[in-house]
Amino acid sequence: MKVFPGVFVSGLLLLAAHAVAENSATLLTNVPAGQKGSSVQPSVKIFKYTNKHGVRTYSDRAPAGRKYEIFQLSCFACNPKSKVNWQNIPLQLKAYRYEIDAAAKKYQVDPALVRAVIHAESAFKPGARSKKGALGLMQLMPDTAKDMGVVNALSPEENIHGGVRYLAWLLEEHRGNTLLATAAYNAGPGAVKRHKGIPPYEETQTYVKRVKILHDRYNKALTKTFSGSWVSQAETY
Repeated sequence: MKVFPGVFVSGLLLLAAHAVAENSATLLTNVPAGQKGSSVQPSVKIFKYTNKHGVRTYSDRAPAGRKYEIFQLSCFACNPKSKVNWQNIPLQLKAYRYEIDAAAKKYQVDPALVRAVIHAESAFKPGARSKKGALGLMQLMPDTAKDMGVVNALSPEENIHGGVRYLAWLLEEHRGNTLLATAAYNAGPGAVKRHKGIPPYEETQTYVKRVKILHDRYNKALTKTFSGSWVSQAETY
């Protein structure tokens, strides 16, 4: 069995986070999950368990005869163990400028928030695919993409327009509260409604905090030309 020291595990977790983008889960099971016949890219799994000496251990292989937790990594900004410094990670100020500005203006959503969500979801990788089938820059699930009128979720323009339309709806549902809207974008509207606020999921809480950091940074870095009011307002934080 290959066992990784804590520092190396953190690096492996971060690398895996670039490859997948979906609401993450920690599952207690002794049957490793599989994706038979799946065409989507599988996520990297890290197994956490306590060995016979009582030491917490991390491995890329399931231990025999022991309970363990499977960490299935999620969106780029969801991994609580990520060592990325979100205060100084390089921003993407020019990528998909036309598509983002057009969708932001159409749906009255702050383009700084759109960039923050894209950065958090996919790190601006248009071909990103999650284990459960979320696609593209804004990691749209098939049903969401369909509801938002997206035919090809791997088309950056369609994906951004669909994702911004969905984000605008979430902002309206939560009266412009950006924290709740981004929590719903990550965990689902139902989870926010059930918990009457940001769900107590470590991944979602991590995601919301990091999107806020990115939003604030993009807000300062971008020169806004839109003269109206955004659905999302910084003061709702």
